[in-house]
Amino acid sequence: METDERSNAIEYALRSVRDNDVRFVRLWFADILGNLKGFALNAAELENAFERGMGFDGSSIEGFARIDESDMVARPDPATFQVLPWRPRENAVGRVFCDIVTPEGDVFEGDPRGVLKRNLKRASDLGYTFYVGPEIEHFYFKGSDGTELLDVGGYFDQTPQDLSTELRRETVLTLEDIGIPVEYSHHEVAPSQHEIDLRYTDALTMADTVMTYRQAVKEVAVRNGVYASFMPKPITGLNGNGMHVNMSLFKDGKNAFFEEKDPYKLSELARQFVAGLMTHAREITLVTNQWVNSYKRLVPGYEAPVHISWARINRSDLIRIPAYREGKNESVRIEYRAPDPSCNPYLAFAVLLAAGIQGVEGKYVPPEPVEANVHQMSVEDREEGGIQSLPGSLSEAITCAEESDMLQDALGKHLFKSFIKNKKIEWETYSRHVTDYEIKRYLPIL
Repeated sequence: METDERSNAIEYALRSVRDNDVRFVRLWFADILGNLKGFALNAAELENAFERGMGFDGSSIEGFARIDESDMVARPDPATFQVLPWRPRENAVGRVFCDIVTPEGDVFEGDPRGVLKRNLKRASDLGYTFYVGPEIEHFYFKGSDGTELLDVGGYFDQTPQDLSTELRRETVLTLEDIGIPVEYSHHEVAPSQHEIDLRYTDALTMADTVMTYRQAVKEVAVRNGVYASFMPKPITGLNGNGMHVNMSLFKDGKNAFFEEKDPYKLSELARQFVAGLMTHAREITLVTNQWVNSYKRLVPGYEAPVHISWARINRSDLIRIPAYREGKNESVRIEYRAPDPSCNPYLAFAVLLAAGIQGVEGKYVPPEPVEANVHQMSVEDREEGGIQSLPGSLSEAITCAEESDMLQDALGKHLFKSFIKNKKIEWETYSRHVTDYEIKRYLPIL
């Protein structure tokens, strides 16, 4: 942020503190897994925090620093200050996102927000601004200790006013109170599953927004005595939670993905971006789908992608090109359908951009689009068409990621190693665990 812009943002934030009777300000940041971290300070200390940052011990933050380099500094970004609407208006609470730096003022390599900013600079140096618009799904359950549903609705159902509908409505109003614009919301395919689509904006703002969004959804649910979950696949036999990411690059205020003469309205640059995503899809899946449970969603039959293909209309593909709206050049975009909403949005957006830019810089050429249902094609037909599959498990995703120079460059050596190490520990822990399925399947017969 330029000096004048930062000064104006600081002035606005401090004025908002005074005008809204803010007594506490939460300094938010994310660990490498996308968990929201932070600490609160008295609002009177906010101006000093903007100037000097606030020190904290980073050794206990997942993927941050070792014991011998534990001192970290949270530097608040004043442009992100907002008053939290789910806290009391009297003695109100604000929040501000932070960049994590070393005591010497250097960017900390393990900060996911810093990783995204570095990748955005790569695009900016080429003249591009990266815009994203995620479609985020979640379930409502009666409690955090089970999966008892709140409704039996289906896709786009307009049921009588029930608790789920009211929760979604209250969440949208809460998001708007905090300055997050919502395009639309609706009931999703599975019972008690809902989706809220955020209006597209630049990737850094959107990553901050996704972090806030997830917190808002959960806060509204708790306030109403229920539980909201972004778990990728909480219920066997039902659709899982996805986070389809719509993406575009703009240059000089114009959509660089748009080309009038192309049948898909895609520019050559957009096709190169698609090719980059497809070429590196297996490598980046560990980041966009980071949990053991993520791979229970990426299976045939539930509208989640399994194979690496692209098309205009087909919803079985990894990449879909949404329909062009006449005269709306800015609407031309790429929809990447693999990510789930439990990913780290900073890292997910960073690796999606890195893969796409790799395709642009390398002038990759995408394969022909696949209009047939890829799930219904035979193995031989997919092999003949050169259609690969996404990793089928966390273990396979780790293997793909470990071998990727592109991913290491995108994440940076420090965070890349920490992330891989963390995921290996998760897989090893899971592999040792005896599941309910194994007990029910094998105990009666073995």
